[in-house]
Amino acid sequence: MPKFINTFDKPAHFEQALFLYTRYSKFLDDDYAKAEKSDFDNFKELIIETYPYFYLVLEDDMVSGFIYLDNITGNDQNFHGAEVSACFDKRFWGSYTKICAFLFLNFCFEQLGFKKIKACIYPENFRVKNLLKFAGFKKEGLLKGETMRNNKLQDIEIYACRKAE
Repeated sequence: MPKFINTFDKPAHFEQALFLYTRYSKFLDDDYAKAEKSDFDNFKELIIETYPYFYLVLEDDMVSGFIYLDNITGNDQNFHGAEVSACFDKRFWGSYTKICAFLFLNFCFEQLGFKKIKACIYPENFRVKNLLKFAGFKKEGLLKGETMRNNKLQDIEIYACRKAE
């Protein structure tokens, strides 16, 4: 059963998460990511910027992935929305990530009090699109030429899930 923690209890947890970030950052970052910094520095900065909403996903004592929330709207007493990003080791893709999506959304809605969670993805990322739809997300928009990726204009699709009332 996956466990979400927002601290690095062991140095090995940081190393495992950094490995995932380094391996999959091309799916997380655009051309404007801080290229002059190392993956280590970019990852450390991501954790600092999203704390306390950066979570390791552990299976037993192994990092299976990480999930973080940013672009939070609302205030300290009343959260409204946030944007979710996630990265999982390929060995855990499939039903495990579906379970994690349901558990994490429930955590966001029931424990943190969010009313809406968004995900911004590259349109060609069909694996993530299918996962989002399975978890109850619906496509809300398309931002044409929103950023640059591989020196080309890149569209971004926006998906969202709302707390059931």
